[in-house]
Amino acid sequence: MPTPALTSRLPAVGTTIFTTMSALAQQHGAVNLGQGFPDFDGDPRLMQAVKDALDAGHNQYPPMAGVPALREAIAAKIAALHGRAYDPGLEITITAGATQAILTAVLALVHPGDEVIVLDPCYDSYEPSILLAGARAVHVALTPGSFRPDFAAIAAAITPRTRAILVNTPHNPTGTVWTEAEMQQLAALLAPTDILVLADEVYEHMVYDGATHQSIARHPALAERGVLISSFGKTCHVTGWKVGFVAAPAALMAEFRKVHQFNVFTVNTPMQHALAAFMADAAPYLELPAFYQRKRDLFRAGLAGTGLALLPCEGTYFQCVSYAGLAPEIAALPEAAFCEWLTREVGVAAIPLSAFYPDGHDQQFTRLCFAKRDETLERALARLRQHLVPRGPLA
Repeated sequence: MPTPALTSRLPAVGTTIFTTMSALAQQHGAVNLGQGFPDFDGDPRLMQAVKDALDAGHNQYPPMAGVPALREAIAAKIAALHGRAYDPGLEITITAGATQAILTAVLALVHPGDEVIVLDPCYDSYEPSILLAGARAVHVALTPGSFRPDFAAIAAAITPRTRAILVNTPHNPTGTVWTEAEMQQLAALLAPTDILVLADEVYEHMVYDGATHQSIARHPALAERGVLISSFGKTCHVTGWKVGFVAAPAALMAEFRKVHQFNVFTVNTPMQHALAAFMADAAPYLELPAFYQRKRDLFRAGLAGTGLALLPCEGTYFQCVSYAGLAPEIAALPEAAFCEWLTREVGVAAIPLSAFYPDGHDQQFTRLCFAKRDETLERALARLRQHLVPRGPLA
């Protein structure tokens, strides 16, 4: 019997660009600066804490909302850094990474027929999550070139159907970090409404040049209507663990947990115990900005002379560049084709910025990840310097 025909819930969704480019990088032996994961291990103390948790027998289901000690550690960290006191019992939940947290938040809080504002370019899981909730994503472009929020455009996109806005700072893919004034402007814009804020803050500890991460937890008017989402995978260099967390007012969290308990129920027990023990020392996350700023500066300095123009990088572990100044036959390539050429012919994999726009908007920009060992970055830089000469011949 043939498999019955069905109608896709996500008919326009295919394989993600991250999977595609990583496979192409492996095929051609390219240095993979595309997908956003480190090629170095997390802190040995954290690895030992996992072993200790396993040896202690923490191998069965934890509470649905997460190991209490970890929720308490998260609440203490947020209070210390941002001044917001979340109740670890009622207002913090451990999730299977940030992507699950985003989907759960949308399914719990957004209803069919609602609208959710997303700011382009944006992470590729946002719109599918909204569509699965039966809602509509309303795309508003960040200011071209600077990628700063355009509040006039956001205001114009608000309708009686607007249920939420998805905000991401530090911003993937562009590395833009929202300022205190911009967060205050968002709060003022939303004040007369019931619009919720879903805040993707997974790069919260990667903010450079002395700036401060403007979490919604720092802004009471946003925190009261907001769902704060973050990720231990990014902070602790363990993306494969898929452990994140959500903090939100009790009324919002109660709805979040209704969905959470049925789409994942709970999260890896020994990792939660290990993370709780590891968080007793704040130094690893407090020192993370300096750790990644050094890598950012090394990478930016190494790109000099390649013909790639650097965009600002205020946060995250991504550097965006323009290839418009390369040889005309290369500069003329669409972003996806340029990244494929870069992977095959130069041996360095990147991600086109067009992948973060619903219409594939092309600006001759690409995203490179510098969360790599220094020797990995130097190997990639040597290949880029060899082949990417301004107005040079096709390599």
